[in-house]
Amino acid sequence: MSKQNLLFTPVQVGDLRLSNRAVMSPLTRARAEAGHVPGKLVEEYYAQRAGAGLIIAECTMTAVDGSAFANEPGIYSLEQIAAWKKVIDAVHARGGLIALQIWHPGRATHALLNGGVTPISSAAKRNREGQVHTSQGALDYPVPRRLDDGELAGVVELFRAGAENARDAGFDAIEVHGAHGYLLDQFLRDSVNDRDGEYGGSIENRARLLFEVVDAVIGVFGAGRTGLRISPLVGFNDISDSDPRALVQHVAEQLERRGAAFLDLRHADYADPAEQELARIARAAYSGTLMRNGGFDQASGEAALAAGGADAIIYGKPFIANPDLVERFRQGAALAPVDFATLYTPGPKGYTDYPALDSAGDFVTPDSVDLTVQALAS
Repeated sequence: MSKQNLLFTPVQVGDLRLSNRAVMSPLTRARAEAGHVPGKLVEEYYAQRAGAGLIIAECTMTAVDGSAFANEPGIYSLEQIAAWKKVIDAVHARGGLIALQIWHPGRATHALLNGGVTPISSAAKRNREGQVHTSQGALDYPVPRRLDDGELAGVVELFRAGAENARDAGFDAIEVHGAHGYLLDQFLRDSVNDRDGEYGGSIENRARLLFEVVDAVIGVFGAGRTGLRISPLVGFNDISDSDPRALVQHVAEQLERRGAAFLDLRHADYADPAEQELARIARAAYSGTLMRNGGFDQASGEAALAAGGADAIIYGKPFIANPDLVERFRQGAALAPVDFATLYTPGPKGYTDYPALDSAGDFVTPDSVDLTVQALAS
């Protein structure tokens, strides 16, 4: 097999056999309906992208008061479970596999998005990066409430219940979101976590809550269908760590001990030498499926696979604008650009109306798109 075709080869990821190594990144798109229920539009969006080796569905709420984007989906109610079943069935009908990413935003939200409930975190430190969009406009992030050690079992239970609901919905796998400055990352990285005791100080202690959650999720899905995302050098949501190498070493070793299916290593930029060093550390310590994410195109993804530095490549923006990304890669077809103005706006525009290629390499507009609306919006 040519090294230039590795993206199209199957790979075993724990209990799952992926048909190719191009994985769709979890991408917040804010298209859920009232009650954080994924509707018909979400169903269509994921079905269009079923050609990915694995879809990792967007970060999904584990608690009714755990919203950060107003219209992201949840996995804590019976209505949400029933709706996700339809999404999963649509992906499976097209031969795809789909995992769910579960999360809690921690301090990266506002009480106005969560029925007046004050955000929580490892420390009473405010997120100073940007602002949060609320019903009253863009506001500064508030100072969060510092969680007591005795409350952390409740956090673990939120993730366990979310995993149970995801299993009941029929997801093929699950990913714990331990990245991007959200709650678990707020414990993991030391620029936010200033605790002492069992959940602060050393990397072992700062990672304790993360792995209590991972263990709870493994107890539901099994290690062979459980993955974890971390982003040690991504500064999003005003967070960093003083020793990202030690962080990756510890996380990779702990996943190896548990036999977890995959590690999703989210880079700020995969080509950064510091990020490449983290990937080498992860690869040496972890024998499961290493998925890397952060600015790859087809050529750089192939190169990482050929060098043994990854087992699968996660693509984000390319999957937004190219629902048939894998086929485009196969054909060497041009990739459509992302319409950034419609990333988080309601409706199909910039969501389900990106055209696919037909067998001749021509563009085909999805049948469900209202052509009149499309023409007016173009």
